Amino acid sequence: MDAWDRAKVNRRGLFTAAGALAVGGAVTATGGTAGPAAAAGRTAPATPAAPATPAAVPVSVRPADSRYDSLLRGNNWRFVGRPDEIRVAASADDVVHAVSEAVRSGRRLAVRSGGHCFEGFTADRAVRLLLDLSRLNSVGYDGDRGAFAIGPGATLGEVYRTLFTGWGVTIPAGGCPEVGAGGHFCGGGYGPLSRTYGSVVDHLHAVEVVVVDGDGSVRTVVATRDPDDPHHDLWWAHTGGGGGNFGVVTRYWLRAPGATGTDPATLLPAAPARLLECVVAWAWDERMTEKAFTGLLRNFAVWHEQNSKAGTPQAGLYAIMQAAHRSAGSFRMIVQIDADAPDADGLVTRFVSAVTAGTGTAPTVNARRTMPWLHPNTWPGAGEAGDVITRRYKIKAAYLRRSFSDPQLATVHRHLTNSTGTAAGSLELIGYGGQVNTVRPTATAVAQRDAVLKADFHTVWADEADDAAGLAWVRDFYRDVFRETGGVPVPGGISDGTYINYPDVDLADPAWNTSGVPWHTLYYKDNYSRLQRVKARWDPRDVFHHALAVQRP
Repeated sequence: MDAWDRAKVNRRGLFTAAGALAVGGAVTATGGTAGPAAAAGRTAPATPAAPATPAAVPVSVRPADSRYDSLLRGNNWRFVGRPDEIRVAASADDVVHAVSEAVRSGRRLAVRSGGHCFEGFTADRAVRLLLDLSRLNSVGYDGDRGAFAIGPGATLGEVYRTLFTGWGVTIPAGGCPEVGAGGHFCGGGYGPLSRTYGSVVDHLHAVEVVVVDGDGSVRTVVATRDPDDPHHDLWWAHTGGGGGNFGVVTRYWLRAPGATGTDPATLLPAAPARLLECVVAWAWDERMTEKAFTGLLRNFAVWHEQNSKAGTPQAGLYAIMQAAHRSAGSFRMIVQIDADAPDADGLVTRFVSAVTAGTGTAPTVNARRTMPWLHPNTWPGAGEAGDVITRRYKIKAAYLRRSFSDPQLATVHRHLTNSTGTAAGSLELIGYGGQVNTVRPTATAVAQRDAVLKADFHTVWADEADDAAGLAWVRDFYRDVFRETGGVPVPGGISDGTYINYPDVDLADPAWNTSGVPWHTLYYKDNYSRLQRVKARWDPRDVFHHALAVQRP
């Protein structure tokens, strides 16, 4: 398996041999607090000695500083800004001071936590102050609020390790350990456990936000899920409204909806002890006809249409069909499930049989293994798109209520077998639904509550000289699949818009979106007008904005 194959598997939190078995260098979370044992018979961990860290003061990095170029870039190297200053905050007070300075001086401000924005929102050349939240990475239990407090700079790997080690619990967030909590949470993050436990925002108990009032004053506000909270609308906006819209998040509190009691080990979902993974691969050879290929994708989607009811055994199964371009030589499907779930192995067997049924093709690989759950969820680098060299990419996405139509599947086949694609291009169909779909579309800002799949069209490349070719391939692919609805996934019988954590500025460009449906409807549907009202109340000066920002009414 080459480096790109590993990256494609791991980017969605699914694990190759290299990522799953090499477990000696897992991320260690900082700032967490020790908790009680999560289950009877488990010994609570000792509180570790505090590591040596820089003083808790903000760090200012300017262009002449040797650290500047390294701190400048996010995950997607297509975008590089040139701010006057990168301010690395160490506390919420630092954030207040930085925002106050930006407002007072009229400098454009952008905020970064993990740096995994797919577009150039924090790398806009107009940004003069880049506020980095990576040091706000504490993870622990807050007894006063009866919820787990998580800093926006904590990576998902840090969050998983601290919650698991201290209390044996977890959250249904993404499978990329290096992604920061800051943007992932407020954009409606999801992951391998979402079919079982819902979206991460369904567990959002409260949020602390630095906001700017109409007179330019800056303050910190805590907004909660309590409907009687006068700040409740600000909490709601952070349950899927996306980052960079309303203020600067300096802390989240998470607690499972309906959780009772004071034992932290019961206030979030219990983490699995073991993970069962199945990898199924097919060769792109003469036997992989258009009929066989489209049959596999159709069967995968139909299974999710029929097996996404919350609370069923099938809802515990998470799968991704990674349909790589023919030039890759093969493509694969990854399946995972709690290894200790009843009949876990049988559920996987029946799922694989359903996907392959009637296609007349046999996989070249059909392998399974069981591993400790924590290791692949915290392995450094496992969530990156590309590698240390290949870090330029474009991703376009859609929610799906059901399978693509036959003409759409034929279009997928045509683009994945054309002469302009590369081994780094693919379509991924990602399992969704289950518990996610038990929540009303208006209860959070995530409006897509009856989708059963997410579709991810993407390609990755190394050199700036290849930007035009890479962008052209994925843009044409996406537009052609949705050509009946103006080149975009307009909400309807098959599609249901798209996901704000996979931002795509093309949706706001009439050259690529000819549907007449505005970009904000594709992301937020009928929730957009409420988000606009929240924007008007909490960011009346429009301090926080980017290419796909919520606009005031």
